[in-house]
Amino acid sequence: MATLELSAIRKSFGPVEVLHGVDLAVADGEMIVIVGASGCGKSTLLRIAAGLEIPSQGRVRIAGRDVTALEPADRDIAMVFQNYALYPHMSVAQNMGYGLKIRGLPRAEIDRRVREAAALLGIEALLDRRPRQLSGGQRQRVAMGRAIVREPKLFLFDEPLSNLDAKLRVQMRAEIRRLQRRLGVTSLFVTHDQVEAMTLGDRLVVMHQGHAAQVATPMEIWAKPADTYVAGFIGSPAMNFLKGRLTEGGRAVALEAGPTIRFADGPRPGPEGLPLTIGIRPEHVRAEAGGLALTLTLDLVEPLGSEAVLHGRLPNGEALVVKLAGPGPRDGTLPVALPAEALHVFVAEGGRRLDPAGG
Repeated sequence: MATLELSAIRKSFGPVEVLHGVDLAVADGEMIVIVGASGCGKSTLLRIAAGLEIPSQGRVRIAGRDVTALEPADRDIAMVFQNYALYPHMSVAQNMGYGLKIRGLPRAEIDRRVREAAALLGIEALLDRRPRQLSGGQRQRVAMGRAIVREPKLFLFDEPLSNLDAKLRVQMRAEIRRLQRRLGVTSLFVTHDQVEAMTLGDRLVVMHQGHAAQVATPMEIWAKPADTYVAGFIGSPAMNFLKGRLTEGGRAVALEAGPTIRFADGPRPGPEGLPLTIGIRPEHVRAEAGGLALTLTLDLVEPLGSEAVLHGRLPNGEALVVKLAGPGPRDGTLPVALPAEALHVFVAEGGRRLDPAGG
């Protein structure tokens, strides 16, 4: 097995710099998921790790060895692509074993590895078929099998589930995670889907405009996002953001929508009146009346069976999304409360998280 180190990686295409000094260390056997919106640099970072792109600055090390200038074939990696890249005229077994054949391995060794990988993936019965005879999920398993037989130090996944339907994506991401844990191969997985990221990764790298906005475990990122971009990107439905200002010596926030809410976990360091952005996840908004309740005028209700997503507006015009158990109301207004312990506090300018003093 191996570690992967990306040190101060910069990449420019002509005058445009798309990566701005990214650092990442992937531990032996760890699965890191790089997630972000289109154009954030996540695929470019993966291609640099693979050797398909050369960084403008920075170093790439696999198992402590500097591979920055090496070709992909010399890095001992295996890559699973979005489009499967299977040879249509070859059988499944031939597709899986082709890379080993090129490397000159004996036929008996190739057959052994192909059959072991096929058994691991549950595709033993498909070895004599051609790609056109396979479903999308079966083709993806063949592409993974082709990577597994290489017995590489590093797996790289470039949005491998993008072409699958929703149900199959759920099934395949569970299979990929189970397989990666069983094999214990160090892995780097790129996706734009934050649900995939949360369920697959030991740690996530949330990319934003060529920077690693936050690197942490999925639950750390969900519970303590570093800034408003990360907070808004991770979570479904997305986090609500409301305007406010710091007051009472940093012990409370005065919301533009009305009430003043005292922080549950201590004062925030900052000048009186500091403009803030207050975040709260839709599932943490409570439907209840009371002294600090706000009136939400409903615009849209999305019934989802066991729960409902409510879209509405507060008296000052700010949008608020609420996620409730059960069917929820169909229209009209709803009194809602924002629990102090569920608030995320960010500085309005720049969007950085504002934690309690000493927190």
